[in-house]
Amino acid sequence: MPRSKRKVSDMNSTDEDRYSKRLRNTSNRRNARTEDTSFSQKRCLMWFREYTSTDDPDTLGPDGMEKFCEDIGVEPENVVMLVLAYKMQARQMGFFTKDEWLKGLSELQCDSIQKLQYRLDHLRSLLNDQNIFKSIYRYAYEFARDKDQRSMDMETAKAMLQLLLGKHWPLYTQFSQFLDQSKYKVINKDQWSNILEFSRTIYNDLSNYDVDGAWPVMLDEFVEWLKLARSKSDIS
Repeated sequence: MPRSKRKVSDMNSTDEDRYSKRLRNTSNRRNARTEDTSFSQKRCLMWFREYTSTDDPDTLGPDGMEKFCEDIGVEPENVVMLVLAYKMQARQMGFFTKDEWLKGLSELQCDSIQKLQYRLDHLRSLLNDQNIFKSIYRYAYEFARDKDQRSMDMETAKAMLQLLLGKHWPLYTQFSQFLDQSKYKVINKDQWSNILEFSRTIYNDLSNYDVDGAWPVMLDEFVEWLKLARSKSDIS
């Protein structure tokens, strides 16, 4: 038989204390949920100020970025930081301006460490959408390149390619090796965009690569280099 429910008036003092405590805990949890789901731009800005200096209160720089990453438990080199920067439309790697911070975190409805940590999986999941990934990939070029240069230096380009394509493009290792021994010192915007297209459309055996297609010379040279490397491997 189900237990009968006692009225509050039938309880002894100990039971009343327990009952009151349960009511308070339930109320606190409800309030916490309400507080957790509400977004405060003021609270978001106060959080931003924790990472800036009095000399430049409207810019979160490298030192602040290091502390910010430590607080949310993410390595600065983690791809989710690039996705977050994309959400903010940050212009320069290693820096967030006040306006960029508010733009991105207002959209994510995050004004605290805990709320952003809760949204990290959502940010990572955006990389699984091919269209969004393409936008993030293209954004990464402008974000990471030296603004004084029209092209991206090779060291930065390789780091970004590793971050974005290293785990998903089977030919990435070979392409990286090709870049190491090539004459190229920078990657321009057209080359950058076509590398993604190549990684998505060209088979690993290169059988559908059209030498008369509109690919950049860099990728023509990569295909020639890889075919030669494979033929040498077959002979040996």
